[in-house]
Amino acid sequence: MTDAGRDGRRVAVVTGGSGGIGGAVARRLADAGTAVVVHYAGAVDRAAEVVESITAAGGTAYAAPGDVAEPAEMERLFDAAEERFGGVDVVVNTAGIMKLAPVAEMDLDTFDRMHRVNVRGTFVVSRLAARRLRPGGALINFSTSVTRLQQPTYGAYAATKGAVEAMTLILARELGGRDITVNAVAPGPTATPLFLEGKSPELIERIGSAAALGRLGTPEDIAGAVAFLAGPDGRWINGQVLFANGGAA
Repeated sequence: MTDAGRDGRRVAVVTGGSGGIGGAVARRLADAGTAVVVHYAGAVDRAAEVVESITAAGGTAYAAPGDVAEPAEMERLFDAAEERFGGVDVVVNTAGIMKLAPVAEMDLDTFDRMHRVNVRGTFVVSRLAARRLRPGGALINFSTSVTRLQQPTYGAYAATKGAVEAMTLILARELGGRDITVNAVAPGPTATPLFLEGKSPELIERIGSAAALGRLGTPEDIAGAVAFLAGPDGRWINGQVLFANGGAA
């Protein structure tokens, strides 16, 4: 693995870093000594809170806005990271949206919006990562355990994540020989505010009990999987989808 930027730290870009899982990933990477660019789309206050929590703990981070599906905006984000820190070593694509409905009832505009963020956005950022990550770097995309669990109402969302898995595994092979790993993390049900919203305690308990470990995942559980893939112990893991779901079936 390489050293990081001008101050010796590795440098990470975390898209969707203002979200529940994205924020946990940013904090976990910062705890390991990584300088973190906390990307956000509209949640500037939440991004600022993530940055503040990192800097209060002695880490290095700053927030940067942008639409993940717009190449020019993501180019500016990578440019800023390189200007501030000297380069980029880790890219984590947590940015995504989830809208649920049976396939027969899914509104196509809603599907197109999910596709734009989840598929095009991941593609735009992955393409930049392929061009700009330094040797020893890691790209970590986000899928979902629903691609295997096949739960009703998740068809459109799972379709976008199936596309993410395909591009991730192929990109790992396209980058062969450059000492850059490309993997995906596929969380199961995770106790983020977005997931918990509108669900009764009884429903939450029932969903959690479906995992072999008998509970919902936490954002920190998922962040641990990301940190493994981004760190020195994950260098021999490449072109894989890591299911982080507590044994959900």
